[in-house]
Amino acid sequence: MIVAHLDLDAFFAAVEELEDPSLREKPLVVGGDPHGRGVVATANYAARRFGIHSAMSCAEAIRRCPHAIFLRPRHRLYREYSRAVWDTVREVVPTVERTGMDEGYLDVGEVAPDFGRARAVAEAVQAAVRGATSLTCALGVASSKVVAKIASDRRKPGGLTVVPAGREGAFLAPFDVRRLPGVGPRSEERLRRAGVETIGALAALPDERLRQLLPGKLGPLLRDRARGIDPRPLELSSETVSVSAEETFERDIEDVERLRDELRRLSGHVAERLGGQTGRTVTTKVRYPDFSIRSRSTSLPVGIDDPERIWELACSCLDRALADRPGALRLLGIAVSGLEAHRQLELV
Repeated sequence: MIVAHLDLDAFFAAVEELEDPSLREKPLVVGGDPHGRGVVATANYAARRFGIHSAMSCAEAIRRCPHAIFLRPRHRLYREYSRAVWDTVREVVPTVERTGMDEGYLDVGEVAPDFGRARAVAEAVQAAVRGATSLTCALGVASSKVVAKIASDRRKPGGLTVVPAGREGAFLAPFDVRRLPGVGPRSEERLRRAGVETIGALAALPDERLRQLLPGKLGPLLRDRARGIDPRPLELSSETVSVSAEETFERDIEDVERLRDELRRLSGHVAERLGGQTGRTVTTKVRYPDFSIRSRSTSLPVGIDDPERIWELACSCLDRALADRPGALRLLGIAVSGLEAHRQLELV
């Protein structure tokens, strides 16, 4: 098994900086009212230098950095960016388990036979996400979920850590025991009272001492994880998340009218494949001759399945992508997501 954990860097704050570039380099907090009882949802890295972090009270955050900018969360906007990210990730690694808008696991072993190739795949995921959305992400690649998750946090923002099979225990050993998923406040307190400060110390506990400190099934579970043993598979949904069609051209195409004609043809294919479903979000994907990717999306309040309407929205997204970066295209694609079944009216 080769699995990667992907974690978008300061996601909410990063989206706000993309929407308003003037916020970059300024301490930015997304969360509640700093003069009320709100909490920090996320903070950019400029704010984190003042010790501000997620789940901190906003009152404490403004005490630490009085000149910080506070914004209320815009969850609809974040969902749109998240959808674009995960649609892009699936183009590189088809099988993913989303654990939140900004993080999830990738079945890298599906497309990479070894850890050397897995690194190249992870780098391609980072490049694709950056090209499609201008967001950065950190990845950890390992033989299990628990190691991959800890590895993804090692080199944030935008880093990549690969832990080959057989190196799991040595990699985990120096980390503080609280970093191990599953170690809650009570377990941490018991372990620290016994002098168990690191994941390596937990991994080395003998059976009898483990039963004394962590009775029941929790002790063996956490010790296994501390050794890098975590047999959990990716939890996958059988739900179809999008319907798409794309075309790689024999020769790069720069003429916009030709590209619009290609979009019309692809829109027809997508409309046919929807088969009883409508979708609220239309995404146009473009790939340039240097293999960089950009995606632009438009969301509607109600779902559509009409090929002409899909084509109109896809063309609008294409115009936005080419406005950001004009030039010839190697590939063009359309996806419709936010799927829902048609509602049938019963005649009585």
